[in-house]
Amino acid sequence: MARRAAAVTSFDAAYYARFYGDRRTRVADAASTRRLGEFVCAYLRFLRVSVTDVLDLGCGMGHWQKVIAAHFPRARYTGVEHSEYLCRRKGWQLGSVVDYRHPISVDLVVCQGVLQYLDEDDARKAIANLADLTHCALYLEALTAADWQDNCDRARTDGNVHLRPATFYRRLLRRTFQSFGGGLFVRHDAGISLFELERGA
Repeated sequence: MARRAAAVTSFDAAYYARFYGDRRTRVADAASTRRLGEFVCAYLRFLRVSVTDVLDLGCGMGHWQKVIAAHFPRARYTGVEHSEYLCRRKGWQLGSVVDYRHPISVDLVVCQGVLQYLDEDDARKAIANLADLTHCALYLEALTAADWQDNCDRARTDGNVHLRPATFYRRLLRRTFQSFGGGLFVRHDAGISLFELERGA
């Protein structure tokens, strides 16, 4: 059974100061995103995915923008953020993963740490929308109930979220995507294959 969030999170200056600004409490920074991005981008090159357009849904502080510029310097990066505060500060497009529309489906969609903030109905809509927006590859990270129990640092992780089992996400993603491990999902119709034990669950 998923635990429901206690209240709607306000993605304001205080939220970003705690989880992304303060060294003692931040859950991620530019360096950790750079390490993650090195893996994701190297894996995409290994899979021979041509990355010319990137959509970052819930882009936050924009750490992925620098990662993409370093690894795919000719790629167009679009940052979309639900926080009006960050859109004013950083110039991102205001929007939600639930219903954001883009002129084209893109080679790589990034959605990191977003889906756990959505209730079940909106999470389902978001995953369907991710399928529409993704031409080839999706990098997805969402905190699950097991992660909260066993994996995350609770002092640095926002627990005011919907904690669901991983099976909820996997079941919905499986309709469109194959898990390639490491949080990377590739569309079934992208024409990319791996040996069975190289793939994710």
